[in-house]
Amino acid sequence: MEPALVVTALWLAFGGTHVGLAAAPIRGALVQRLGARGFGLVFSAVAAITFALLVHYYAEHRFEGARGLALGEVAWIRWSAIAAIAAGVTLLPSSLFSYPTTPYALFREETEHEARGIERVTRHPFLAAMALFALGHVLLATHLVGTVFAAGFSVLVIGGALHQDRKLAAEKGPAFGRYVASTSGIPFLAILRGDQRLVARELPWGMLALGFVLALVLRSVHDSIFASGGVWVIAVVLGGAAVEVVQSLRRASRRRVRRGDEEAPAVT
Repeated sequence: MEPALVVTALWLAFGGTHVGLAAAPIRGALVQRLGARGFGLVFSAVAAITFALLVHYYAEHRFEGARGLALGEVAWIRWSAIAAIAAGVTLLPSSLFSYPTTPYALFREETEHEARGIERVTRHPFLAAMALFALGHVLLATHLVGTVFAAGFSVLVIGGALHQDRKLAAEKGPAFGRYVASTSGIPFLAILRGDQRLVARELPWGMLALGFVLALVLRSVHDSIFASGGVWVIAVVLGGAAVEVVQSLRRASRRRVRRGDEEAPAVT
């Protein structure tokens, strides 16, 4: 069978369950039955299994099947795509660094939020980074299976950004609407239209430098990234996601403790 068709099916399984389980009616029913943390565990387990299957299959069949777009043969497209990929990787550490303070952070209950730092560039730094990374690979992939694999990430992160905005607008109301109006999902768009300004001192320069070094390292080991059935990609992505969930739970717990201290009556 054409590997691109199998990857399409695996993407539908991963993306479909990822978005489907998060849809309000299904999520509400599962949370009522399992509790918020129980739902989180089920959601994470399904995502981990379907993602691992997708990456493993792609890693084993990435050099098979029909020809991809292979637009790297055109010099200006090749360098534009490489620049997009490098920009995406450079942005990744900054996106993870800023995530806990954004309205999108797991278990974050605050509604009022003012954009700072990298949020002035894009309110979705992680998803924007992944979109740049994936779209660059869509153009460069030499096999159709690679084109489909990268395109799946593009669709997921762009659709995910739109879904998150709609969901939080419904949950957090006008305060979140003001945040969205003053920022942009597309990098630098809010700055160009005058709704934001770039404040150099707020940018996480250390994280950006780390991201640039990471881009150079990944380029040097590019041919072996999906070696051993993609085990390293699976381990890094799932391990990073697990760490972020644990940290989010800890932050939520600390916020609850602080609120309890603030609300407790003074002892005289």
